[in-house]
Amino acid sequence: MNALHRSLFTVFLAGAGFLAAPAAFAQRTDTTSTVKPQLNTAPPGTAPRPITPTPTPAPRQQVPVPAPPPVDEPVPTRPSTNSPSGLELPQRPGVAAPPPPLRKYFLYTNLGLGYTSFYGDGQFNASIAPALGIRVTEKLAVGPGISYSYTNISYSDYNQQVYGYPSSVIANNLGLKAFAQYIVYKQFFLHAEYEVTRSNIKYRFQNQGQGQPQGFNIKRTLNTPLAGAGYRNEFSDRVAADIVVLYNFNDGLNPDGSSTSPYGQPEIRFNFLVNLGK
Repeated sequence: MNALHRSLFTVFLAGAGFLAAPAAFAQRTDTTSTVKPQLNTAPPGTAPRPITPTPTPAPRQQVPVPAPPPVDEPVPTRPSTNSPSGLELPQRPGVAAPPPPLRKYFLYTNLGLGYTSFYGDGQFNASIAPALGIRVTEKLAVGPGISYSYTNISYSDYNQQVYGYPSSVIANNLGLKAFAQYIVYKQFFLHAEYEVTRSNIKYRFQNQGQGQPQGFNIKRTLNTPLAGAGYRNEFSDRVAADIVVLYNFNDGLNPDGSSTSPYGQPEIRFNFLVNLGK
């Protein structure tokens, strides 16, 4: 009985060792994974639930930040030729900029037109006279110039018969002059000038007898002082136009009937001013 028990116990141990060997072998060889695969326990025919993507939040709109207001800074200025040191301080905010520098020179040209009538006698003249103006101050200007004028004087029959005046006197005049001009209020100014003119005068007669000359030519030097007032219309900082009315202080007649001045009374002129330089 004891021998039989030992034989059965031996067979039992051998069978248990045989059954335990595969499990131990499997546990020893599967060392790459520690998680067992999960079986699908869902009922057959059921579709897997779709994965809903997480919505991406819309980008937040950037609110523009207003720029800070500009800070008034001093405006640097270029050195001025009118400054003794050649240096100019920066312009302070709220202070008006200094006026532009005074243009010292200008071209001053006039076109003259005049007519005088006295007891049947008449005098017509036209002239042109360019001059160079020099500004002494903002209001005072002086300068030299040249002039050319044409004069035509006609006399009445009474003066021809009683005094022996010619029927007409025609003169071409070339002269030198100097002028002065002073601005009294805004665009209004006073104007004065003195002119010395060399005249080539032609005398023509109509009531001459047989054998008497019908005309002759002479040359004379005439002096003419003029003074008056004018108004200036500025088109820009460079160009302007003036109208000037002048009184002729020497509008008499010589003993031979010729005029003592190449201009009439009054003398009306249209002047053009052009500033020179920058």
